[in-house]
Amino acid sequence: MNYHFYVPTRVFFGAGELNNLHTLKMPGKKALLVISNGTSVRKNGALARTEEQLKKAGVDWTLFPEIEANPLKSTVMRGAKAARENGCDFVVALGGGSVMDASKAIAAMATNDGDLWDYVVGGTGKGKPLSADALPLIAITTTAGTGSEVDEYGVITNPETKEKIGFGGHDSLFPVAAVVDPELMVSVPPKYTAYQGFDALFHSLETYICKFANPMSDMVSLTAIENIGKYLARAVADGNDLEARGHVAFANTMSGYAMVVGGCTSEHSLEHAMSAYHQHLPHGAGLIMISLAYYRHFIRAHACDERFVRMAQALGKKDADKAEDFLTALSDLQKACGVDALKMSDYSILPEEFPALAKNARSAMGGLFASDRIDLSEEDCVRIYAESYR
Repeated sequence: MNYHFYVPTRVFFGAGELNNLHTLKMPGKKALLVISNGTSVRKNGALARTEEQLKKAGVDWTLFPEIEANPLKSTVMRGAKAARENGCDFVVALGGGSVMDASKAIAAMATNDGDLWDYVVGGTGKGKPLSADALPLIAITTTAGTGSEVDEYGVITNPETKEKIGFGGHDSLFPVAAVVDPELMVSVPPKYTAYQGFDALFHSLETYICKFANPMSDMVSLTAIENIGKYLARAVADGNDLEARGHVAFANTMSGYAMVVGGCTSEHSLEHAMSAYHQHLPHGAGLIMISLAYYRHFIRAHACDERFVRMAQALGKKDADKAEDFLTALSDLQKACGVDALKMSDYSILPEEFPALAKNARSAMGGLFASDRIDLSEEDCVRIYAESYR
C-alpha cells in the first residue's frame, strides 16, 4: 500500500484554458519561449495566442524555435545559452512531449555549469546532481502523448554516443504550471494523434504491470487506459471531435501522474534504443511496433495474468477472462487507429542491429528494466525485436 505522491504542478485543464494563462502569477519577468523547429504552432495560432497571454501577464519573452522531434543534447545546450544571454528567468514550453522534455533540460542547464551529460544518470552520463534549481517552467502541451506537463523528467538524445536517456528527477524540474487545452490539439494529423495516444497508453500499461505498482498508480493508470480505449480511435478519425480530444488529453495527463507515482518498464528502454539509432522514428510509432511481442513475452511467462485481464477490460473487452485477451484488445485498438501495419523496415531498421539495440537499451536506460516483474535478458530483447520485425 506504500507510495509517495508529489506533483506540485498547477494544471489548467479543458477547452479554452489557454485563455486563462495570463491570470497565473508568472514565475519571472522574461521567458524563453521554446517551440519546435516545425511550423504547427505558428499555423494553428497557438504561438500567437500564447504570446498574447504573456503580453497580458506583463512579461517579455525570447523565442527559441529549434526543438527536434527527438530533442538533441546540442539543442538543449543552445537553448540554455540563449536563456542566459537574453536574461530569461523562466521558461515556457509550447508544444508536444519533445518540446516539454527539452525545456526541462534547458531550464536546468541555464542555471548549472558544464554539459547536460554531466547530470544524466545511465549510459555514459556522469550522474552528477544539479547544483542549482532549474529555471521555473510553464508547460503548454499541444499534443496528448507524454504526460510531460506534470512530471519531472525529459528524454534527450546524444547522437555522439547513440544514447536516448531520461534526464531529471529533481523537484525543480516539475513545471510550476501546465495548460492542457484540447483546442490546441485539433490540428494534430491522424497518424500523429495515434502515435501520441499510444505513447500515453503505454505509459499507463507499463505502470500498471510494473512491480512497483500501488493503489494510486493503479487508479490513474486504469483511468488513462479506459479513456484511451474509448476515445482514441474517435480522435484519430475526427480531429475536430473536441469531446474525444478532451478525454485523450485527460488520459495523457493521468499517464503523467502514473509515471510520477509508479514507473515505466523496459518497453520504453527498447524503443529509446530504436529512435536513438534512427532519429526520424517517432517514439510512439516505435512503441507500437514492438508492443504486441513485448507484452506477449510477459504473458507467456505468466508475469501477472490478472493484471493483463484487467487491462483488456479497461480497453473495452469487457468479457476478457484470460491474459491473452489483452493482446486481442491492444491489436483491435491499433487496427481501429490505422497503425497496425507499421514496419521497422520503413525506418531503415535492420535485423542485424538488434543485438546492438538490445545492449543499448540495457545500458542507456537500464533502470527501467528494474521495474519489470520478471527479468528481461539481452537475448529476450533481441527476440522481442525479431518477433516485431516487418
